[in-house]
This record gives sequence, structure tokens and C-alpha cells, in this order.
Amino acid sequence: MHDLMPSQATLLCSVVIPVYNGATVITRCLDALADQTLTPDRYELLVVDDGSTDATAAVVERWRLAHPRICLALLQQANAGPAAARNRGAEHANAPLLFFTDADCAPTFTWLEAMAAPFMDPDVAGAKGAYVTEQRAAIPRFVQAEYEDRYDRMRGQPQIDFIDTYSAAYRRSIFLENKGFDPIFTTASVEDQEFSFRLAQKGYRLVFAPEAKVSHLHDGNLGDYFRRKYYIGFWKALMIRWHPERMVQDSHTPQVLKVQIVLLAAIVGLAALALLGAVWAPLTWAWAGVAAAILVFLATALPFTLKLVRRSPALAMVGLGMVLVRALALGSGYLNGAIHFAGTLPGVHQPVITGWQRLVKRSMDILGALVGLAISIPLVAIAALAIKLDSPGGLFGQVRVGRMDARFGSSNYVR
Repeated sequence: MHDLMPSQATLLCSVVIPVYNGATVITRCLDALADQTLTPDRYELLVVDDGSTDATAAVVERWRLAHPRICLALLQQANAGPAAARNRGAEHANAPLLFFTDADCAPTFTWLEAMAAPFMDPDVAGAKGAYVTEQRAAIPRFVQAEYEDRYDRMRGQPQIDFIDTYSAAYRRSIFLENKGFDPIFTTASVEDQEFSFRLAQKGYRLVFAPEAKVSHLHDGNLGDYFRRKYYIGFWKALMIRWHPERMVQDSHTPQVLKVQIVLLAAIVGLAALALLGAVWAPLTWAWAGVAAAILVFLATALPFTLKLVRRSPALAMVGLGMVLVRALALGSGYLNGAIHFAGTLPGVHQPVITGWQRLVKRSMDILGALVGLAISIPLVAIAALAIKLDSPGGLFGQVRVGRMDARFGSSNYVR
């Protein structure tokens, strides 16, 4: 409950923070939100405990009692995922602007003002901020470099279509009118992307606010990084069924990333074919394809690698391997998601896609099918080879049984 409810006349923004088992990080987030250039009478905090099994609720309650000047409400629900938790917070908010951040983020002291600034323009419906980090290990630094590469894409664009909820803002009326985040996304994945795509599709203006920064605790190890990217790919397979135009382009995702995923699939498929060259010599040609695909993959990674070199040559050495891991995680997650979500889905999601976008998407579908074919050919060949070896008579001839148990030989050659 609220200790102190600001006047509706002065309240500018409601900050929604979903948290699940965040007892060790939530205090850092709340301390940062209590130390803002915006005065406490202008904002409220809504912490939504998404069914935590640790001491999160007790930690938040102690913090609330220790900071009576800050208006904070603790909401609790059964575990349903961050999308549902954010929607719950939005429903209880009182301010005209909704701000979102995450429990493992510490907003910089000007974050609230920087997040509110774009809404001086009445046409702006939503805004996206940026990550910074104080971590110095290689993997967190790589993650930060990834984000900054994407921020470079977004700077200068009059509007965007992609807002992440670690630093996000929407007009509350528009958020509620459009039913918020889709709770079908039960893990932190692409629920924020899907909502911003939905708004952009309807013509709402969304903008990038690079000064609205939050300090984040990025992935600390390779396993965490791979897992996060895998689930992004997995859930993106569902989202793309509703927004197929975003397979072609969005304001955040580098096009080269999609190319790298396809190239990695081609490398794996061609390498499998080439290995079968030990059984059937003509397949050894596939090694040339493997080499060519590797060279093209390295070429696509070069611009980002050069950016990493300017930061640190050592980081660039790690970065090339991380680019490969990223393509593997996203690609395998997407493939598994495409299989998992095949068929009829709940809800009505009508895509809006122009003719040229449909043409590009269809071309990508065909390319994906060819890559799938390249991967499946070696498997079919292995199965066929196993059947032949299991048959009497060897690889190139078989002994068959005719009428009256008469045996005769047959050749597998076609003349």
C-alpha cells in the first residue's frame, strides 16, 4: 500500500518494476529511483512481485518503511511472467505516464526527467532509453557493446518501432487502450518488442531517448548469455507469426545478424554433407561451400569487430567467438520455437505487410527452406546408406527373394 499518495495534479509518472526472486538486486534499483532529480511528489513506484519464492517482498517492505518520502506500492501475484506483472502495475498506476524498468537495473539520477522529456511532444506515444554498465568482465562488456551498436542504428531516426522495457515509457491511456503486453510470453523475452511493434503498426509515434540511461547487470557468463539469446529466438518464432514484416526489418535489429544465423546453418549443413564424402566422393565438393560460408560469416562480423577493437583488442578477440555463439543461440531457439508454435494459435493477430516486404519475407522463407534441405540431405543419405548396408548383397547389389523362394540378384545402378 502507499505510505504517501502524491496529488493527482502534480503526479507525472508511475514507475512499474516487475520482480521475481530479486531480493539481492531490488534494493539497488529502489535506491537509484529514490535519488532522482525529479522531486518525489512527481512520481510513484509500483513493485510487482511475480510470485517470488525468496525474500523479495520482505526486502521491498523494509525499504518502503525506511523511505517514507517515496510513494511505493507493493503488489503481489502468482507467478505469471513479466508481461503480466507489468500489466498489473499499469492497472494500479495513477499517473498519465507509465515508466518501466527492471529489478536488476539502477536508473541514473536524471532518468525520470530524461524519460519524460520526449512526451513534451503530444504526438509521442512511447519512448525507449538505453543501457550502461559498470561491469568490467569480458562478457558483460561484449553485451554492452552489442547494445551500443544498436543504439548507433537508432540515433537520428525520427521514430522507432522497438522499445525494450528495461528503460521504457508510454502514455498510460494508450497503453491501456492497446491492452498492454501479451501475457502469452511467460518469460522475459520479446513481450516488449511485440507491444511496440503493435503500436508502431497502428501508427503511434515511438522515439529513442538515449539520455534515459539505466545501469544494468548484464549476463555474467557464457551460459547465461546463450540461455537469454536462445529464449529470445524461441519466443520470436511466435511473435513473427503475428508481425511477419519484422522478419524483414525493424529499427533495432542489425540486418547482418539475420544473415549470420542463415550462414551458420549453411556451414553446419554443408559440413555434414562434406563428411559424407568419405562414403561418396562427389560430396567432398561441399568443403568448398563450407569455406566460402565461413569467409562470408567472418566478413559480416568485421564491422562490429572493428568497433570492439576501438574499445579493446582483447575484447575483439572474445567478440568473434561471441558473435558465433549469438547466431547459434538465436538460430537454434528460433528453430525450436518454429516447431513448438506450429499450428493454430490463440488470439487474432492480423499482420500488416507491404508488397515489397512480403516479397523479401518470401525470399527469406525460400532461403530458409534451402538451408533446411541442405541440413536434411545428409540425414536422409545416412538413413538410406544404413538400409542398404542392412540388406543382403552389399552396398551396390542386393539379393531378393522371388516366387517359390527363388533368390536372384539386383543391381542398384541405373543404366
